[in-house]
Amino acid sequence: MERWQLAAQDTDFKKDERFARVCRAIEAGELVAVPTETVYGLAADATNGQACARIYEAKGRPQFNPLISHVESLAAARRHGNFTADAERLADAFWPGPLTLVLPRAGSSTVSQLATAGLETIAIRVPNAPFMQALAEATGKPLAAPSANLSGRISGTTADDVSHDLEPHLAFLIDTGPTSVGIESTIISLVGDQPTLLRPGGIAREEIEAVLNTRLVSAGTNDSAPAAPGMMSSHYAPCSSVRLNVTEVHQGEALITLGTALPAGAEKASQRFNLSAEGNLREAASNLFIALRQADKATQVGIAVAPIPATGLGEAINDRLLRAAAPR
Repeated sequence: MERWQLAAQDTDFKKDERFARVCRAIEAGELVAVPTETVYGLAADATNGQACARIYEAKGRPQFNPLISHVESLAAARRHGNFTADAERLADAFWPGPLTLVLPRAGSSTVSQLATAGLETIAIRVPNAPFMQALAEATGKPLAAPSANLSGRISGTTADDVSHDLEPHLAFLIDTGPTSVGIESTIISLVGDQPTLLRPGGIAREEIEAVLNTRLVSAGTNDSAPAAPGMMSSHYAPCSSVRLNVTEVHQGEALITLGTALPAGAEKASQRFNLSAEGNLREAASNLFIALRQADKATQVGIAVAPIPATGLGEAINDRLLRAAAPR
């Protein structure tokens, strides 16, 4: 594996000979870990079934769990998904950015059936990430890029996280430092009668509802045939057990909090991790997976999480925590 370190918003990388080698690796069906604004992605050519199979194998991910295809522009996305008026409105409002749209698959799409898990729909987004956009544009390929971590475990928001989990499987690891959003994209299905929130994420439900001028239906979990990533009941899990909405901390637990309030017995914690001292949910989201990984290393007892408000990005934070705490 070759690790290439860049500044987060560097766009001069295209002049570096390594960029051409990364493109050739993608075209050859190899795996490349690429930063986005949400988390690091394990990227491969979404049109190459064998490359997609390598993603599933590297992550230990079940092949019935579809992959998101990342493209460089709305024009590129239209080649793969059938865009409704609602889809166009959401794309105009939030792309590039942390929003994935699940749409009827277009007849012109070349995305592998393995990437879509055999569904008649496709999950697609335009990330606000210069390297990912440039890679998709230069190769002319939509990039299947689930989170660059072991399946069901904590997503990677730093290059070190990715290296720890997946280094033997990678041709390249592009390191631009910690990701800015820190949780995965919001996934909205526009298949069927009503827009449906499949996974809360980096864009709050309220923002999407304002653009669509309608309420979103909420999807449940699905462990056998998920319509999109992040819908399985157990996901984002540390090795340690996780207790949520704690009012009292047990001796030796690692404690995750938000703001200044502390649960009873906080002094018993092996270590404390504050997602945001000011109670800022955007900051808390960006720190969530970092805190979970650090807390997992800091305890042999378990992880205790103080209550997190469920409004705004708090919905996505609580979604990740509920899945992290679910039976495995």
